[in-house]
Amino acid sequence: MENVEEIFAMKKVGVWLFSLLLVFFLAACSGSPPATTSGGEGGTAQPAGDSPKGEQVELTMYSWRAEDKEAYNKIIAQFEAQHPNIKVKFKPFKSTEYNTILTNTLTSGTGVDILQLRPYQGAASIADAGYLMPLDDLKGVSDIPQAYLDAARGSDGKVYGVPLSINSAVIFYNKKLFEENGLEAPQTWDEFIQVCNALKQKGIIPIAQSGKAAYLLSITHSVFAPSSIGGNEYIEKLIKGEINFKDAAFIDSIKKMKEMEQYFPQDFIALDDKDVQALFYTGKAAMYINGSYRLETFEKHNPDMPLDVIPSLAKEKGGDTPIVNWVDGSYGIFKSTKHPEEAKLFMEFLASKEFGQLFSDELNRFSAIPGVVPKNPLVQKMTQLSEKSMVPFLMLVHFGDGTPTTKTLFENSLQGMYINKLTVDQVAEETQASADKWFKPAK
Repeated sequence: MENVEEIFAMKKVGVWLFSLLLVFFLAACSGSPPATTSGGEGGTAQPAGDSPKGEQVELTMYSWRAEDKEAYNKIIAQFEAQHPNIKVKFKPFKSTEYNTILTNTLTSGTGVDILQLRPYQGAASIADAGYLMPLDDLKGVSDIPQAYLDAARGSDGKVYGVPLSINSAVIFYNKKLFEENGLEAPQTWDEFIQVCNALKQKGIIPIAQSGKAAYLLSITHSVFAPSSIGGNEYIEKLIKGEINFKDAAFIDSIKKMKEMEQYFPQDFIALDDKDVQALFYTGKAAMYINGSYRLETFEKHNPDMPLDVIPSLAKEKGGDTPIVNWVDGSYGIFKSTKHPEEAKLFMEFLASKEFGQLFSDELNRFSAIPGVVPKNPLVQKMTQLSEKSMVPFLMLVHFGDGTPTTKTLFENSLQGMYINKLTVDQVAEETQASADKWFKPAK
């Protein structure tokens, strides 16, 4: 228990909070953003056109997706074949270490040309600190839906990143385990509980859930929440300030998270995500909740496992089951790059349908680039579900601000609930207290 409490305490500090504060502090101390090099003057991204002539240059590309390295190397090879004088070095880091490494790099002014940006407030904080080049005029950017570009805007309204993909929070389930035990995919909360109890009685872990990384808890909550709060109508009321996080329906969604504990693996709060992934793809657990990006992981480790997805749970039989969507990270240009024209060329490639299709095909992802048709049947299904009924990842899209962010505080509070430090009502109260410090209802 002491180790679990230590994990909870450390999570409250948050690597991203430290990184965000450091970026703003150093930007404020300098009095101005880092100076640009030749070709990037004024930070205005103009269409790059043909590949610049001259000596060969290397662009360094930062990412937190180490598991995507093989796919990116294949995709980058396509770009390099078209632009033989430009080499792109894909340099990924551990997701948990990325923010600190990126902050150190940005403040030093060297080491990166293209950088992956956390969505929404994560991108805005770096853009507002003056480290990024605006990309509004870059070829292909204007073709991307505005709602997707919103995930990479600064406070000035300019676009500072090309969005990669749309993520969906879903319940993955093993169709074979369900069929062998005479179970059907649940549509409501009550049906879900019945399925979980049936699996537990058979000695099968119902849900492979990790609690060590707090962000996984808010993803899981986002999937269960529609069974309590419904869809976009409720979210609009929350954004307008007509209701808040102490509303009975939202409290009910937290209660359901607490009820789920009995269906998670033992000591789940101390388990890594990779540990519970293994429980799922080895058949020891029947369900796993995370973003759609995990599809590629499971097909890599167990390509023969028959997978399907449940988007969310309805409030009542026959009710709406919206899929929870958000824009994944985007890529931006470091304003102090020594190779701005070459960087713009690569960013044009990232904004192209060619890249979007390669990205979707190699990684089984739903691309943010218009006109891309997923080849994977499950990605196609999630795309169709999105077109039918969709809600945003509430905490990330609308409550990713504050110090610490309301999203982070909510996640840490859920951890606190699971180690019996907070009650359900206290989770709601702390979440609302965080929002009260910065959130201004929409007019």
